[in-house]
Amino acid sequence: MARIAVLRANALGDFLLAVPALEALKRAYPGAHLTLLGTSWHAEFLAGRPGPVDDVVALPPISGVSTPEPGHPPPEDLCEELLGREFDLAVQIHGGGRFSNPFVRRLGARVSAGLRAPGAELLDRWVPYTDYHHETLRFLQVVALVGGVADGLEARVAVTGDDRAELARALGEPPQGLVAVHPGAMDPRRRWPVERFAEVADLVGRPVAVTGTRQEEDLVMGVVTAMRRSSRPAIPVVGALGIGGLAALYERCDLVIANDTGPRHLAAAVGTPTVAVYWCGNLIQAGPLSRTTHRPLISWITACPRCGASGVDPSAERCPHDPSWVADVSVDMVMEQARDLLGDER
Repeated sequence: MARIAVLRANALGDFLLAVPALEALKRAYPGAHLTLLGTSWHAEFLAGRPGPVDDVVALPPISGVSTPEPGHPPPEDLCEELLGREFDLAVQIHGGGRFSNPFVRRLGARVSAGLRAPGAELLDRWVPYTDYHHETLRFLQVVALVGGVADGLEARVAVTGDDRAELARALGEPPQGLVAVHPGAMDPRRRWPVERFAEVADLVGRPVAVTGTRQEEDLVMGVVTAMRRSSRPAIPVVGALGIGGLAALYERCDLVIANDTGPRHLAAAVGTPTVAVYWCGNLIQAGPLSRTTHRPLISWITACPRCGASGVDPSAERCPHDPSWVADVSVDMVMEQARDLLGDER
């Protein structure tokens, strides 16, 4: 087993949920070269970073594989290039397999393994893709089919000197006792109200950084401007750091308070305690698997607050509304866990 390909070509949190499975593969085949079939951000973030991935093939847009957009078939030259790598094992931990399984089979590996929803193309070895199954456990089941040996359930990511240098260039020396707040999330329904993040940021009694992407600038500045601590305003960090620099920032924090989003997973992966607001369905699939240093607060809303459409029926169509589905989580609930993790007995 000299050459292994793994397909996982999506966002930050999705990748971090797969890291234990990647490590399990590397543990089973320490001499094998593990290639991640990902996207450009994977290639940039993982270049030179210690971990189970030896190299990244940044896929172009391929429908159902590296983009949800239709009309992007796998380029023939890419398929020929990947076929020429003569992979011994190809692993699909990307999704149900409607599009990804045919793509993985085109790699021509001696053995293929992965996930399979009803009707998807068969792989040599597969695990049924079902609803309400934690992603990390799902992926570990897949790699167990080919000898993958788990040694932990939570992702770990190394912070490099380059990451810390990026942080220093952008923000200088972070203050001691820093707490980070991340109010964004890709799905607006997973966002806790901005004014509650601001109230929590006031109550923690620590220096606060509010992080977000350029697309989340309104959320970040909404938290900063809603805070009442004029003597110690929060530090907005909007698009100033790449993923590596953000990892270095979170490494310096005593706590990260966030929604269910990739940066929460990143903070946990660098060893920082987290408090996060989760919708119940998302908690099952992507919540932290331990509670010692990671505390999810759970919203039990099961239907759209505006129209009543079901959120727990996987076959139901998504309604067009985007109100918060996690607004029933209170500030007191978040602060109770934050104070416990910070060692604040007030």
